[in-house]
Amino acid sequence: MSDKLPAYQTIKRHVLARIHDGTWKEGDAIPGEEALAREFGVSRMTVNRAIRELSEEQIVERVQGSGTYVAQQKYQATLVEIRNIAEEIAARGHRHRSELHKLERVKAGEALGRAFGVSPGHTLFHSVVVHFENDQPIQVEDRHVNPEVAPDYLTQDFTSQTPNAYLMRVAPLQGVSFEIEALHPPQAVAEMLAMQAGEPCLVLRRQTRSMGKVASVAAMWHPASRYQFTGSF
Repeated sequence: MSDKLPAYQTIKRHVLARIHDGTWKEGDAIPGEEALAREFGVSRMTVNRAIRELSEEQIVERVQGSGTYVAQQKYQATLVEIRNIAEEIAARGHRHRSELHKLERVKAGEALGRAFGVSPGHTLFHSVVVHFENDQPIQVEDRHVNPEVAPDYLTQDFTSQTPNAYLMRVAPLQGVSFEIEALHPPQAVAEMLAMQAGEPCLVLRRQTRSMGKVASVAAMWHPASRYQFTGSF
């Protein structure tokens, strides 16, 4: 499978990144189609497709006879903060490290196909990472990723950066949905977390969206005796 993004997706990613990092703010005009075509060495038709899709996703607003502007990002008001666990641990004055257990290509089954909006058998990337706080395991991160959003995912070193940090950099966030529940973990997860028999986990299931697509679906398993969720809106 080729990991190279189509040209229009590269342009969409560029525009989203400039909005995400604050270079272009709500109400700002973005470069015109001719300027973007010259910058990326593509046809104006290719740029038009990228801008049209961003307009349909309500990321930009096209004003006839005037130009294209960054739209009001309505999703921000309901977006729960997504923190990098390494930064979260560092903020407590503790030491973070991680162990990579899986990094692979997999085929979507029925459930993952529905979650990503793709057909069963579609290729996804899959990682399993255990995060430690002061050498004590506190999270098993089981994540599936859309290759169209993060084509270089399998080449990353997730012992030196977290999957979340990488994805936030390459796939600017458009939206998120999540749920939290208490469950008894599968044996493999319990072993990775060095948990006692019968001890429950707090499980955060989170779906993120970027570039008009589902970017990742993750289940984060935490020993209930060692972890709590906090946050504000």
